[in-house]
Amino acid sequence: MAIFDVSLSKSIFFLCKNEKLMKKTYQRILIIQTAFIGDVILATAVLEKLYVYYPEAEYTFLVRKGNEILLQNHPFLKKVLVWDKSQNKYKNFWKVLKQIRMEKYDLVVNLQRFASSGILMGFSGAKEKVCFDKNPFSWLATHKVKHQIEKGIHETDRNQTLISYITDQKATKPKLYPSAKDIEAIQPYLDSKYICIAPASVWFTKQFPIHKWLEFIRLLPIETNIYLLGAKTDSKLCEEIKEKSKHPFMHNLAGKLNLLASAALMQKATMNYVNDSAPLHLASALNAPVCAVYCSTVTEFGFYPVAEKSYVIETAQNLPCRPCGLHGYKTCPKGHFACAESIDTQKMAVLMNL
Repeated sequence: MAIFDVSLSKSIFFLCKNEKLMKKTYQRILIIQTAFIGDVILATAVLEKLYVYYPEAEYTFLVRKGNEILLQNHPFLKKVLVWDKSQNKYKNFWKVLKQIRMEKYDLVVNLQRFASSGILMGFSGAKEKVCFDKNPFSWLATHKVKHQIEKGIHETDRNQTLISYITDQKATKPKLYPSAKDIEAIQPYLDSKYICIAPASVWFTKQFPIHKWLEFIRLLPIETNIYLLGAKTDSKLCEEIKEKSKHPFMHNLAGKLNLLASAALMQKATMNYVNDSAPLHLASALNAPVCAVYCSTVTEFGFYPVAEKSYVIETAQNLPCRPCGLHGYKTCPKGHFACAESIDTQKMAVLMNL
């Protein structure tokens, strides 16, 4: 009996040893996403998934200048690299590439399909490089994945197909980590229940028109506490909504809170009303209740909210011109903007009490 136990113990030992040898190990991992705010937020899901499997690795995240605020004090990150595209774009590009090569990464995960990110990945010197097949420099990758926009497939699921060969097939949600300073910044606004409205978007056809926001606001109980959120550049729009609505409990916070503080405020709101834009993904990353208003774009593109309490409001009309594009336009190509004008604001107001 004792001999059997020894043999069994040895078998278990060698089995565990072999499994350990088979599992990949990484000391340094770089994630590349230098696109817009929403793209970086959704990319954090890849970091969350990798960390589950490789908690001992040192993680670096590369973003464009301005988006580094999203990753400040992130518990999983050792470093955030920043590419300044606004001035001396190409000089700064080569500077970033030099930084990447000095780090000697074991794994580079490139989430973008642009040539610039492909070069950074391809010439990183990393042992393992993964990207989508649509990247012009995918031929330099050690592993590439087919990129396809399929109905109902969320962007986080698409991104995580890049790492499924070293993790698993189940997608993780994006997540942000507001700091104690961010939490402190929102304390003056937590005295009573409130809703948040983020009325702006970079793209005109993604943005619910001012008069439609006003139509919605007039449906709300007069005692509703409303915080208007956005960047400093959105302050003028928010101020116009505030003045025209004449709502007694509306506050323009555009430009007064950074992105993480805004996300923290959204997390405690009764409901958040947003366009198909960055604030939608802020809500997803904090699991905040959200109502996303879709004008020219559609959820089938894969950028819909993933918070537990989330709703989508869009036109009930079957418009042959919708969607008119993946990202939206500066003006409605047809001139009528029916995808926004026909949205029922009553449905939006009802959600505040759900």
